[in-house]
Amino acid sequence: MDAWHTEQNEYTRNTMRAFLLWCSASKLTRPFRLPPVQIRRATPMPQPERLELIGHLLTDPDLPLRTRVAGVIVLLYAQPLSRVVRLTLDDIGHSNDQTLLRLGEPPSPVPEPLAELLHRWISNRDNMNTATNHASRWLFPGRRAGQPMHPDALAALINDIGIPTIAGRTAAIRQHVLEMPAPVVAEAPGYHRVTTAKLASEAGGTWSRYAAGDHWRSPPGWTPQSTT
Repeated sequence: MDAWHTEQNEYTRNTMRAFLLWCSASKLTRPFRLPPVQIRRATPMPQPERLELIGHLLTDPDLPLRTRVAGVIVLLYAQPLSRVVRLTLDDIGHSNDQTLLRLGEPPSPVPEPLAELLHRWISNRDNMNTATNHASRWLFPGRRAGQPMHPDALAALINDIGIPTIAGRTAAIRQHVLEMPAPVVAEAPGYHRVTTAKLASEAGGTWSRYAAGDHWRSPPGWTPQSTT
């Protein structure tokens, strides 16, 4: 057991941990003890690198449109892919000619050229040709009828073009809490206030006197994206 544990990488050890403990508890093996799990946080990428990747996604026409849109949502709005794949067309809206993306409250403005890419993607989404999926309102439809893409499948597409999604998302949220009060960051991108307050403290944020509260809601002119 000691030799196996030493030879395997961290992912394999953590994946097999529950099974090994079950074997020991069921007396299928001799008693043994496993080292405690080490929880490692993703190291955020430097801000210049994050901005460079956003620019690359926004301007490189040779990259797949789906990957470009999803990647920018991760890098700009600090969204985990588990939430990105749950976005629907109803989360895309307009107010006073401004495209909005509802991740939390209030909806977040979508700047150009991302807005143009987003609307182009909506009109040309993949996996829309099956008879049972042609009316899908998922922003990123999956191959299975009525289901969105799996986060792992979308992560693989983004990682394949050299964008580490976890490190990029970590960098984005840290930058947000440095530039804005933690309660604002929590509301718009849909994070918990405790999480953003902790991140702000770790990042050395200076917004300490901002009063949390229900400062904004969806604008009165909110109009969900139509498929027609």
